[in-house]
Amino acid sequence: MVIDAKDVVIRFAGDSGDGMQLTGSLFADMSAIFGNGLSTFPDYPAEIRAPHGTVSGVSGFQVHIGSEHVNTPGDFCDLLVAMNPAALKANAKWLKRTAMVLLDSDTFDEDGLKRAGLSDDPITELHVEDRVIIAAPITTLTAESLKDSGLDRKTIAKCKNMFTLGMACYIYNRPMEYIFQYLERKFGKKKPEMIEPNVKVLKDGFNYAANIQAIANTYTIDPSAQEKGLYRNMTGNQAAAWGLLAASEKSGLPLFCGSYPITPATGILEELAIHKSLGAKTFQAEDEIAGICTAIGAAFAGNLAVTTTSGPGLSLKSEALGLAVMTELPLVVIDVQRAGPSTGIPTKTEQTDLNQALYGRNGECPMVVMAAHSPADCFDAAFNAAKIAVEHMTPVLLLTEGFLGNGSEPWKIPSMKDYPKITPQFARPDLPYKPFERDPETLVRKWAIPGMAGCEHRVGGLEKNHAGVLSSDPQNHEMMVAERAAKVQKVADFIPELKVDGQKSGKLLVVGWGGTYGHVLSAVQQARSEGADVSFAQFDYIFPLPKNTAEVFAGYDKILVCELNSGHFVNYLRGVLPQFTYSQLNKVQGQPFLVQEIVSAIKANL
Repeated sequence: MVIDAKDVVIRFAGDSGDGMQLTGSLFADMSAIFGNGLSTFPDYPAEIRAPHGTVSGVSGFQVHIGSEHVNTPGDFCDLLVAMNPAALKANAKWLKRTAMVLLDSDTFDEDGLKRAGLSDDPITELHVEDRVIIAAPITTLTAESLKDSGLDRKTIAKCKNMFTLGMACYIYNRPMEYIFQYLERKFGKKKPEMIEPNVKVLKDGFNYAANIQAIANTYTIDPSAQEKGLYRNMTGNQAAAWGLLAASEKSGLPLFCGSYPITPATGILEELAIHKSLGAKTFQAEDEIAGICTAIGAAFAGNLAVTTTSGPGLSLKSEALGLAVMTELPLVVIDVQRAGPSTGIPTKTEQTDLNQALYGRNGECPMVVMAAHSPADCFDAAFNAAKIAVEHMTPVLLLTEGFLGNGSEPWKIPSMKDYPKITPQFARPDLPYKPFERDPETLVRKWAIPGMAGCEHRVGGLEKNHAGVLSSDPQNHEMMVAERAAKVQKVADFIPELKVDGQKSGKLLVVGWGGTYGHVLSAVQQARSEGADVSFAQFDYIFPLPKNTAEVFAGYDKILVCELNSGHFVNYLRGVLPQFTYSQLNKVQGQPFLVQEIVSAIKANL
């Protein structure tokens, strides 16, 4: 039977060398081109070289595709592709009761089972005997498919992910033309001899799935109804980089990114490095401190300056962040959060840097803090962060997460005419210049870059007065501290008000920030469909808060705050808006929420 499915979740899992990230990415990309709603969740092992065949070395890639808009990568999967016993053991808990499991039976030998810590009967041990188990000798079939290809055994073994992808394409009626085009692009110039073997093994996997009796049903997932336009499948890190490039275009400022590579933020630096033709300058620094200090220097020289990092890298940047606040230079800092503390679990996602973003600097050192809420939203978030930094002469800290940075979703490529101009606050050489004299409305100082005649001045970490002269006068220090704080607070006049999904008053308002957006929205929609009186508010701007936050909160009996930490945002809200009573749902497991976890919390609060 061919079954019309509203949506399906597929999880590809195996050793790091099994190519599951590529397999999942190709499946996602061709589904995006087909027109499906889409959300992905790459799940990398935390160790650089975990022992082969062990649970700690399992690499996964989950894809949720649908005939309507998709908000999350899905809680549980309809198909699990497990390339070895460890992959099955690590992911058996994510199987739906109706799920299929596709195994490479060649790896389920005595040695493979021992490495995974499983018995001779892993299906029974893991309690998955009631699922549809498809045990195929994928390694052997791949070798048979390519026996006349002229490739060596090691290279042939690396092609088994394409055999598996072919089987998945048959099960879900995926058009394979995109994959053929990808192979042409990847190997066409340097290794054209690799195109034909990969195409053959892909087709053989498709045909094998079509011919075996174990696969009783296949599935179709119709394209979703989307607004007309040109789309591409975009990760959060790519979107953030493109948002910065767009801000450079709209501001007329050259873009400079000084960063030290760190998981999971490195993708932003890598993406910007590709676009030298658009005027982007990238500098791979020797450490985190050098990365941010070069960016501050670039800001002083008149660039749109950016530095990127994650968790422990943000800690190392804290002293220089104070310098950026004191000098009042525009700077965008993007923190792609990961599980900590210290090195923690560097490939896993969390929201545990919020306290550091809000308070992690010495002295009175306020700065704007924002958060992106989806992979595609990283474009707008990065653009808006740059706009605020340049127009308000302040550092802006943009929080994303590993789940957003590595995950992807369809993104409609916008027209730049629909984005506002960014206006740098340049000094005018024809007018008297005082470095820290402020606009009476915004409290923003003017930006004089080296070479502006008559605008010579000093900046640095020591306190100064409006004229730019070093000052340790107590009253001047208190005045400058107050002015810097008031300038940041005035940013609230230039950001959108808080919006509510649902009724503007009622029993329960669920609050989220950052990458919990899709899961919270899905949970609220499910709870509402079951009759619950619940609404949802998403915070993209954290410091300062939207001006109408208190007004929105006043409309509800209870406020439930959901976040992937021990309570950073809810405790911040308790401090700035203590007149309201808050409850909280927290998860610190290096994994996103499950929709059902939030639904349960909603029901408990009602």
